[in-house]
Amino acid sequence: MRYHPWVMWFLATLFFAYQFIMRVFTGLCVPELMHKFHIDATEFGLFSSMYYYGYAGMQIPVAYLLDKFGPRLVISLCCFVCSSSIFLFYWTDNWYLVLLSRFLIGAASAAGFLGASKVISLWFPFATYARMVGLTFSFGLLGAIYGGKPVSHLISLYGWENVLLLVGSVGLLLTGFLVGGIKSHTPSSLQESPSLVTDLKSLVTRPSLLLIAFCNFLMVGALEGFADVWGVPYLVAVYDFAKEDAAFITSSIFTGMLFGGPILAYLAETFKASYTITALCGLLMAGIFSSMLLFPGDLGYVTLCVLMFGVGIVCCYQVLVFAIGASSVPPDMRNITIAFLNCINMLGGSFFHTSIGRLMDLFWAGGLSEGQRVYEAPAYTYALGIIPLAAFVGGVIFLCLNPVKKEALQPA
Repeated sequence: MRYHPWVMWFLATLFFAYQFIMRVFTGLCVPELMHKFHIDATEFGLFSSMYYYGYAGMQIPVAYLLDKFGPRLVISLCCFVCSSSIFLFYWTDNWYLVLLSRFLIGAASAAGFLGASKVISLWFPFATYARMVGLTFSFGLLGAIYGGKPVSHLISLYGWENVLLLVGSVGLLLTGFLVGGIKSHTPSSLQESPSLVTDLKSLVTRPSLLLIAFCNFLMVGALEGFADVWGVPYLVAVYDFAKEDAAFITSSIFTGMLFGGPILAYLAETFKASYTITALCGLLMAGIFSSMLLFPGDLGYVTLCVLMFGVGIVCCYQVLVFAIGASSVPPDMRNITIAFLNCINMLGGSFFHTSIGRLMDLFWAGGLSEGQRVYEAPAYTYALGIIPLAAFVGGVIFLCLNPVKKEALQPA
């Protein structure tokens, strides 16, 4: 069929958008989850971080499996595991099974963006690759945007557990569409299996590439620490917003990212200054977040939406990081390099979730409600201060790096 490649891309991208909903879901019901499982902020931070441990840990294996077995099997299986894990999370009261379910959701979600990218590389002309990847990213972010206020509204109407069941059921339905809609990867199109160990060894012996990955790690806090989980409870506690309004403000970050990718890519290509632009993104992120934290409760709804939209734009520095990394290695190592950089990036999410939770317990004032800890505004403010601090450090390091040169990124 003439339009079958578009159908396959659409289905793969639907899963990419679907996993975004589960990524931000827990941030919409923090008090409810803490009450159900009788946990404090540190334990909730661990729970949230399990998604990122699974996602990060599976980046490189999923990239390898997609090359070996093709997208139909890998994406369909991952969608099934993701939705099945939602039901495990719903039915269990065992804390360790709760952590396992969150880990499995993250691990299966690793096939979202990588799977859609593989579909593009197999069934679309190479000349359209960059354009299609950008379209995939924008479409996938709609899952995060609609996973904010609309899902929060559904939770307020029907309860988080019923909405969770609905999301899990949609995942099972999507699995069926993926199995039936994506063509099998024929043996003739399979590439020679890459030497995973050799490629990884080559990557970890490139000091400058590791430094770039570390800076990326430091600068993900606004997206993976604030937007994904801690933003909604912070805005409810400090600004006294309704949960739906707080969800809309945080989802403004994802709305900004719809525009940030093309804008930053255009600036980098025009001025040939990917490092400098990435550094400025980190410094701007630190400045915007600091202004929000230094004046808690004083900023209005519209002002916060605008600020978070700006944060979303600069969060797209990751597009430049991936481009820098991909341009620094041979063509046959680009997929594994992007997977490696995204792995470190997602480990940053684990770091920020865990650190913010621990800091909130450190600054907890002792308040209790029905046996559960209640966190005041200062605890949120001090804990979230790690986000602009880390972004500033990452931006400064990028600012000190030399312009992109392949030879500068070769093993020492």
